[in-house]
Amino acid sequence: MSAIVLGQGDALLIVDLQLDFLPGGKLGVPNGDAVIPPINRLIDLYATRGLPVFASRDWHPERHCSFAGQGGPWPPHCVAGTAGAGFSDQLHLPQDVVIVSKAITEEVDAYSAFNGTGLGDDLRARGVRRVAVCGLATDYCVLNTVLDGIKEGFEILLVAEAARAVDVAPGDGERAMARMLLAGAAPVQLSGPALVADLALGALP
Repeated sequence: MSAIVLGQGDALLIVDLQLDFLPGGKLGVPNGDAVIPPINRLIDLYATRGLPVFASRDWHPERHCSFAGQGGPWPPHCVAGTAGAGFSDQLHLPQDVVIVSKAITEEVDAYSAFNGTGLGDDLRARGVRRVAVCGLATDYCVLNTVLDGIKEGFEILLVAEAARAVDVAPGDGERAMARMLLAGAAPVQLSGPALVADLALGALP
């Protein structure tokens, strides 16, 4: 297993760790709260090295096109300004976290944090070349964010232990992982204490 040491050109992107996507929320991901401890470790790794941390969020209007009442597939969730749209208070976001709001108009949905947000330009302006992606959910917003990040020309590190799937159909999460790896994402794990590195490049757990 190869070691990865973080440095200039690296950034962390946390996808949609909002209360409505956590267990008990309006569109809760099963075991979604299990990602919080590893994500907090990732935040510490990046923030203590002065590397940028981004956090995307759904920030929907009340009549968003993805909601069932407007013909969409999902119950209302992450309505802008509501408690459910907030980040978990267990998530240790740094003070200088960059918030990326997506799907902010009624008529356009966006699973990807790159879709209509200017995220790619922001990353390039900061000299970022490699982005570690984690969060919720593996088979929707993480999947689309990773695929778009690769299309934008970034090297993508996929932190599988810090992501969970909705699995509307059994196996959706595994199929999403396979798609991301086939597209060129590199699977990484948080390094154990024996590794003198930040992340370990290798097979998914």
